[in-house]
Amino acid sequence: MPELLAAHRAVGAFNFITLEVAEAIVAGAEAAGAGVILQLSQNAIAFHGGIAPAGTAALRLAEAARVDVVVHLDHATDESLVDDALAVGIRSVMFDAAHLTDAENVERTAAVAARVHAADAWIEAELGEIGGKGAHAPGVRTDVAEAVRFVAATGVDALAVAVGSEHAMRERSATLDEDLIARLAAELPVPLVLHGSSGVADAGIDGAVRAGMRKINIGTHLNTVLTVAVRDELERDPDAIDPRRWLAPGRAAVAGEVERLLGVITGRDA
Repeated sequence: MPELLAAHRAVGAFNFITLEVAEAIVAGAEAAGAGVILQLSQNAIAFHGGIAPAGTAALRLAEAARVDVVVHLDHATDESLVDDALAVGIRSVMFDAAHLTDAENVERTAAVAARVHAADAWIEAELGEIGGKGAHAPGVRTDVAEAVRFVAATGVDALAVAVGSEHAMRERSATLDEDLIARLAAELPVPLVLHGSSGVADAGIDGAVRAGMRKINIGTHLNTVLTVAVRDELERDPDAIDPRRWLAPGRAAVAGEVERLLGVITGRDA
């Protein structure tokens, strides 16, 4: 992960649930000529009945890719899942204890970070509320001084911060606090991560990166792109029963959108 971040002004991190979407993310990154992060969330892992099926497939895709690809465990609240990810060969994880009290968040995150570093892996954590409708309220955004103390106390390698985005937004209408991003970037010794980027328009993503964001997480938006393309194909050919016939257009649409978004994130299209 450090090498990937060092090679780009910011890195796109895209969540996948199915193999076709993982393939599309890699294909889009190859077309863009940019490194990328393949993210597998705790919820997606539960859908597959464990980390091995999707995690192993993602690692094989990363090995075969023509660009740098990092496989990352996203939003793990279960400490045992972090250990499972390390066991299958994933070397980048997010442990999310932001729902706990501040003291518990620090204590549990520090303990997990020690295990992750002992495995020569990289860990991201979260501070501030990212997710509910209240994430746009100033009172739940990440405090700079608190973030500095949290990073020092836990030893994490990256920090997801609450700056105005929300998870699972279907409209790209979130307004980010770029001044807060800049202040966090100036004070913290680790890369900043923007969660909920599906709800942020291109100009907002570009502004966030310019202000100091280094990792841009996108999931829901790709699900929308896939679903629209698949639905269009099934409406065009309602007799289609071979899933390859309607998944192929969906995979192609996602790959094209990943390529386009990486142009925004990396600054290629600036």
